[in-house]
Amino acid sequence: MKAILTVHNIASDVVTSFWTPAFVAIFIAIVVYALWPRNQAAFDEAARMPLREE
Repeated sequence: MKAILTVHNIASDVVTSFWTPAFVAIFIAIVVYALWPRNQAAFDEAARMPLREE
């Protein structure tokens, strides 16, 4: 019996072949940005923001 090609199968293939690696790449880029040494001062300042008394 032949497999029937459906919209669900096509959509599943697109998600698996394109979106999953794209989201993994976006996640890695965000982690690299957050851990980049140049950004440490800005993140430290943001971490102290709730403790400021103004």
